[in-house]
Amino acid sequence: MDAGTRELRDAHDVLSEWYATNLVGVLESMPVERAMLDLFAEMTLAVGTQVADVGCGTGRLLPYLAGRGLSPRGVDLSPGMVEVARRENPGFAYEVADLRELPFEDASLAGVVCWFSLIYLAPDARVPAFAELARVVQPGGYLVTAFKHGDGTARRNAPGGVVESLGIDFDRYWLPAREMEDRFAAAGFATIFQGSTPPEGSEPAYGYMLVRRTGSRSA
Repeated sequence: MDAGTRELRDAHDVLSEWYATNLVGVLESMPVERAMLDLFAEMTLAVGTQVADVGCGTGRLLPYLAGRGLSPRGVDLSPGMVEVARRENPGFAYEVADLRELPFEDASLAGVVCWFSLIYLAPDARVPAFAELARVVQPGGYLVTAFKHGDGTARRNAPGGVVESLGIDFDRYWLPAREMEDRFAAAGFATIFQGSTPPEGSEPAYGYMLVRRTGSRSA
């Protein structure tokens, strides 16, 4: 495991209990996010029910996905997050794994959710990560992602935030929608829908993208 991945894992181990306390019920106040997950669920059900939340954190999305008829599993890099997920959102299968080496057979999933989990991919991790997502989604299956718009520059935390108060830090990368779309296309996904919400205060615009596995990759 490289140093950046280790830093990210260890930081999210520390963040796990904060997430468990502060993200409860957040989805209920976010209609755009619910709408994207609903669209993903409705389209994925035409393919199958087996889906994974990759970068699931505390597992907060899994009950929502299950309520839409899907059979979700959770994967996260952080053992601490997985431990909290099993406690806070039981009844689902969770595993500790790196996005670049997922614990699923080829083409075994009807869909994948990557909810603000691709924003941690360093430049050299992006090609293998997107290829791995393509490997596990069956042709015709779907992937939905939420991300933050930016120019791809590595970012650390602003002083005075929650992360600093916990004594941790880690890199994140906010990518432009065009790069996200290009990377999905290169891995073998076609864009079905994309949209964004406007920036608020210090927060950037949030992007949302639904893509479909085509069965082929760009050269």
